[in-house]
Amino acid sequence: MTIILFLVDTSASMNQRTYLGARPTLLDVAKDAVERFIKIRQRDSASRGDRYMLLTFEEPPAHIKAGWKENHSTFMNELKNLNAVGVTTMGPALRNAFDLLNVNRMQTGIDTYGQGRCPFYLEPSIIVVITDGGKLSSSDSQLNLPMSSMPGSELTKEPFRWDQRLFALVLRLAGTPYMERDSGSVVPPDSSPIDAMCEVTGGRSYAVTSHRVLMQCLESLVQKIQGGVVINFEKIGPDPPPVINEVYSETTEDKQVNESPNHRVPAVGQNGFGQQTLHSITSTAWQSCHKLIYVQRSAQKGYSVGHWPIPESFWPDLNSPALPPRTAHPVFKFTCTNSEPMVIDNLPFDKYELEPSPLTQFILSRKQPTVAWQVYVSGSHKSSELGHTFGYLKASTTLTCVNLFVLPYNYPTLLPLLDEFFKVHRCKAPKEWKQNFESYLKDMPLYYAAPLKRALQRMGAPSLVPENMENCLSYSILNYLKRLKNQAKSEYEKILLMVASNKQVSTESVRISLGIHRPSSHIQKLSDLCLTSNPCLASRFSSLISELNDFTDFNLAVKDKEMKTESYRNPFDISRISLLDQITRMRGNFLQTTLSRLTLQDADQLHSLPVGQMGNYQEYLKRMPTPLREVESTPVRQHMFGNPFKIEKRMMVDEADIDLVGGGSPQARGIKRLTDGVFGAPKPKRKPGPLPKDFCFKRPKVLHHCSMEIILLVLSLMPMKRKLQIKNKRLNKYL
Repeated sequence: MTIILFLVDTSASMNQRTYLGARPTLLDVAKDAVERFIKIRQRDSASRGDRYMLLTFEEPPAHIKAGWKENHSTFMNELKNLNAVGVTTMGPALRNAFDLLNVNRMQTGIDTYGQGRCPFYLEPSIIVVITDGGKLSSSDSQLNLPMSSMPGSELTKEPFRWDQRLFALVLRLAGTPYMERDSGSVVPPDSSPIDAMCEVTGGRSYAVTSHRVLMQCLESLVQKIQGGVVINFEKIGPDPPPVINEVYSETTEDKQVNESPNHRVPAVGQNGFGQQTLHSITSTAWQSCHKLIYVQRSAQKGYSVGHWPIPESFWPDLNSPALPPRTAHPVFKFTCTNSEPMVIDNLPFDKYELEPSPLTQFILSRKQPTVAWQVYVSGSHKSSELGHTFGYLKASTTLTCVNLFVLPYNYPTLLPLLDEFFKVHRCKAPKEWKQNFESYLKDMPLYYAAPLKRALQRMGAPSLVPENMENCLSYSILNYLKRLKNQAKSEYEKILLMVASNKQVSTESVRISLGIHRPSSHIQKLSDLCLTSNPCLASRFSSLISELNDFTDFNLAVKDKEMKTESYRNPFDISRISLLDQITRMRGNFLQTTLSRLTLQDADQLHSLPVGQMGNYQEYLKRMPTPLREVESTPVRQHMFGNPFKIEKRMMVDEADIDLVGGGSPQARGIKRLTDGVFGAPKPKRKPGPLPKDFCFKRPKVLHHCSMEIILLVLSLMPMKRKLQIKNKRLNKYL
């Protein structure tokens, strides 16, 4: 599931008009950008599992318009009802957005604090900030994020996580047309302080100066919705040796220049976009990169699957009372020493593709798909500062991308041991091999024991890793993490309850009285008032007099429960002190300048619906009262076979219940069907025993009570041979 969170600036500066058609406000442009983004995203089949959230710059809990439980219709409705009233509080708004995402992560436990980082346990989140870049609340040039108060925030130094990226659409749309400069297909970043925040999280900002640039930015944003985590890559050690016999595609002019005996062909690298450049070799931008690694979903299971974690930057200790805080993005140290890629049969490994960057361009320019550069995490071992390697970087065979292979910790030592155990010793380890394997287990972090045991069990050696190595955290840390999980769950439910209660519409109302009867003056009815003093318009307003009757049960819904009942029908009931305030409220209600005021509806508006809701009959049917049941309900058939008129099983009568020959008790025979009572008295039953001498047996010539169906049924139950005999001899006679 990909989470796409829109953080819309609702400060007062978003009310300024733009030079676009119909001169919409910046808030209108932001709403249109969100709707277009969703339409573009829905073209991809991977968008079925997306969850959209909508947050504003308001104070909590009113800033959450659509959170974890709101559906898409609620999201679109809240988007249309946004108002630009307030100040620009970019820092607290970003903190609230990260807190809303992190409170769910803490209760699910996907961060696995103290047990290594698992890239396959991720919740990819894209935060899209739409703002004008104005500063109404502070004059500082830097963006400061307040400290988070969510449970577990002290375990990470930054407020964001490694699978959360921030993108900003800064609307630089003034009231006059902007003189565009042809900057190519790349939209330049904005110069506001939010650009630095976007770069830290692995995203970027866009300076939107026209509608064309806005559409280009939306297309770019949709393409950046990829599942993955952000990693810092840093080079250590010497530079790689120069490549010998590098392939270089020469043109005709190059061949003419190369014919000179003193000319030397320079080393030319090819970047990830198919352009050859000399700058990719001489530049040092590849030595330190801050890019994404893609984590693909399994086609069979529908979610990411992995085997090996990424080591922590500290050595786990069972006696440690607390966990040190980690950075949001891990730092990978890679060496440029050429090494052979190592894999063995049946040992699982994880493979992640790197996002195009100067590092990938440099590796691909060397055109060495069989050379690997080992990767480390500083502080992962107890004795050495650099630690042991856990994977390597290698170009693909087709030289189209660079992949990160993640293997067990210190795999150059483990893989030869396992290869010797299965191929040489045939799963019967000698004493010397066991000592070497035990020494490897001592130099391995304890959180690698569980995945290593699962991998060895898959290979056919489940008893190599002891059971007591699976617990890598102390008792106090385990209790602390469990307490944080419970606190995050309660905080998550609290946020859901606050958002739900904030969206409930108050059903209380104030009854409007018809006025206070004064003995000294007569109250004139509305129908008796003169609507206009112009005689030319008197005929037009005369048809409206019948509609100006006094309301007997008119209620006005209000938000303030302590508001007292006032008379709005008689202007003399308003005191002189509140007269101007009352006129201001009446004028605002009449002109409808803002959406926050009360809107009165007439009969036509009650029956008017938008085009998108005209076919939604399900919501109307849900509000319909349940119909009353019928007084005499029709009988329901209990069986789908047999007699269609049969209702109750106890009333069923079968031919087997009738004793045609005699004998047996009446209780065993059941209920008899008196078929002979119609034609006369029943015949006396024959006594059991031999037939009398005067018994006369006659074969009936015509079958009165048999039908064609019965004959065919008897024939089907008899053997085939007997059936043929009867068919040949007697069938013609019976038919």
